[in-house]
Amino acid sequence: MSDDTIRLVTIGRMIRRRWRLLTILAVLGALVGYGTSLLFPPRYTTSASVLLPGAWEERELLTQAEIATSSVVVDRAAGTLGWTGVSGSELRDRVSAKAADGNIIKISGTAETPERAQRLSDQVAQQFVTFAARLAGDDTDSEASAGPEDLRKLVVRTSRRITELADAADPGRTVESVQGRTELEKLRIALQEAMKKLAEADPVTNKSNMVVMGPAARPAGEAPPTRTQLIVAGAVLFFLLAVIGHLTAARMSRRLRTEPEIAAALGSVLLGTVDVPGERPAHRPEGGGPRARIRRLLGLDVRWDLPTPQASGDEAGRQIRYRRVCARLRDRLPGPRRLLVVVPEGDEIARRAADQLVATSDGDPAPSASGRGYPVLRVVGVSVSQPLVPDRGTESGVLVVLSAGSWTAAELTGIAEACADGNQEVVGVVVAGAVRARPKRSAGHPPDDATPALAARGHATGGAV
Repeated sequence: MSDDTIRLVTIGRMIRRRWRLLTILAVLGALVGYGTSLLFPPRYTTSASVLLPGAWEERELLTQAEIATSSVVVDRAAGTLGWTGVSGSELRDRVSAKAADGNIIKISGTAETPERAQRLSDQVAQQFVTFAARLAGDDTDSEASAGPEDLRKLVVRTSRRITELADAADPGRTVESVQGRTELEKLRIALQEAMKKLAEADPVTNKSNMVVMGPAARPAGEAPPTRTQLIVAGAVLFFLLAVIGHLTAARMSRRLRTEPEIAAALGSVLLGTVDVPGERPAHRPEGGGPRARIRRLLGLDVRWDLPTPQASGDEAGRQIRYRRVCARLRDRLPGPRRLLVVVPEGDEIARRAADQLVATSDGDPAPSASGRGYPVLRVVGVSVSQPLVPDRGTESGVLVVLSAGSWTAAELTGIAEACADGNQEVVGVVVAGAVRARPKRSAGHPPDDATPALAARGHATGGAV
């Protein structure tokens, strides 16, 4: 299985086991998003388009977009609008312009109401066209500012008048007439050159003829981020933060998960692992005060980072594991002894495994070939935060039973030190794991490993386990 698949399985398991907490955090994030939306009033945005005739380069269009949002244009629009308490500097933050395809400058305005947004966009677009036309007029001659068509008509009329004067003049009889005809011909050539220059200046002149392509559309909805977007963003943000927090905590967890690490922390040897059916008890304890009830309500009393229990064999197979642990424990003891079975408080799996070990030890049918039977076991719970083990008395030794992935090395070291303080020797460690019990089979179909179990029981009756 790849690492990505493992991560997805881990996240899915966390969501299934922490869905109540994640739901509450998502609702809290939605409330925070709603509160944030109350701090920011709704805004509406619309755009007005200005067409720039002629051929324009990209850098020229960008320059025109900067002119459209300049302080001169926006201040004139603010003066024309006359909104109370709204200056040109405030409007500059609400106005933007960008160059679009087809030599079009889109001027956008944002305001508190749709009507104001529409008026702002239209007024800025109109002031931009007026200011651009004034700039183009300042760069041309006074005659050119009157219009290219009027200039052409004036040139044609002047040329006709020159022809009439040349025809009416004395055809070269006097020096004065020759000089007059020469001056008229020079004037005609000058007019033709002026017409040529005028034709070349047409594209530049056309650039000043900007056109507002209709009024801005009245916005039908709020500009982002809307109240709904803020609420959804708050819920998603809190959900993701909760998921990341869970994964980070699991990544940084120092709980011991392997049997050798657990045995080393307790300074003893591992006697074996046993299986405990992973179903929850029918009646969960209701004590612990309001804090414990809140934890149960949110599902925090159940570990989410433990993998889903694997399917186990039948009851006979699990009993074999318990008897093997008892047999190893008996072989480690020099004689019949009474032992304390220490279980960390809050470890429900270990508690159930310890009870099963006691039942298995009490049900020892006969001593072994050496004449010694299983030791007598008594279960005691020990607080992990302040461990305290009974002093050495009738019980002369400790068997620690716990589940993997629940306790850190420091906590287990504290239990070992408490055992040493009570003059109790840790004779062994048993690790309990949760499994999913298979459905019970009918009486007419015994399990596959029932024969070895019965054979072991018969062998025990004969004096060996």
